[in-house]
Amino acid sequence: MVRALVAGRVHHAYRFEGPAGVGKEKAAFALAQSLVCTTGGALGCGKCSACQRAVRIADADPAVPQHPDVVLLGRGLYPAAALGTPSRETTGIGVEQIRRLVLSRTGFPPHEGRALVFIVREAEELTQQAANALLKTLEEPAQRTHFILLTSRPNRLLDTIRSRTLPVRFGPLPVAVVASILEEHGKSTEHAEAAEGSAAAALELSDEDASRARAEFVQGALDAASAVALDGAIVFAQTRPNERGDLRQNLLALSQQLAHDARHALADDGTRAVTAARRYALVVETLDAIDRNGQPGLALEAMIARFRNA
Repeated sequence: MVRALVAGRVHHAYRFEGPAGVGKEKAAFALAQSLVCTTGGALGCGKCSACQRAVRIADADPAVPQHPDVVLLGRGLYPAAALGTPSRETTGIGVEQIRRLVLSRTGFPPHEGRALVFIVREAEELTQQAANALLKTLEEPAQRTHFILLTSRPNRLLDTIRSRTLPVRFGPLPVAVVASILEEHGKSTEHAEAAEGSAAAALELSDEDASRARAEFVQGALDAASAVALDGAIVFAQTRPNERGDLRQNLLALSQQLAHDARHALADDGTRAVTAARRYALVVETLDAIDRNGQPGLALEAMIARFRNA
């Protein structure tokens, strides 16, 4: 990326892909800074008004960058009035975001002259209609227009979107880096290893109330899986969080625990390692089902039932 900036050959459409919480969005904003910087430096100065406004998020709704040429898109980010929709987009990035924020802008030059940068947060949440509306612009954008799609699940993107974007892959952060981020936030480093290379996960784990709720969910799932009767699966499913986002976080915590168990059991208990790995795969399938608007209760019941046979 640095070489591309120095050479003045920045691609018009990137796909930053990798696990959640490993710095994809931070890197995207750093690239946006470099592209809109007014000092003329290839890597951006970080000090000029353009650089500062590129990463400064507005206090008011919507919480988006203050620079007019750095446009952030994401599920639920914009109020209904801004999109002309009956309500906020809570299930995906809808076509109105693309029409109003992208297509209405790409026919004109950047407001401040250097570049126009679109950052799509969790791009796998683009609805099919929105993705299709974006295709032509993504393939042949106007001069000085750049797209950065962020995703932790690139397989959920349309093939046509993937074929029009250049992948930049992000791996898990080293434990030492995660620990240093926790320290910067005044948190204990005890969750650095359990976070599986995700700074976001580490910070969430360090929140005592949220951590306690996730631990109860993880233990409840494992207890229901080992219960004599299947009734435990139904009871467990009924105690799930009402918010889909909270449920996703709890399932991610369960997947992290199972991944941790599988790795640590490899040396002396192959059977336990295989069971944990199979259950990890089932949690991933359940997350995918819920992301596709499946019924959370039914998905959890099915997951626990399949846990018992893993």
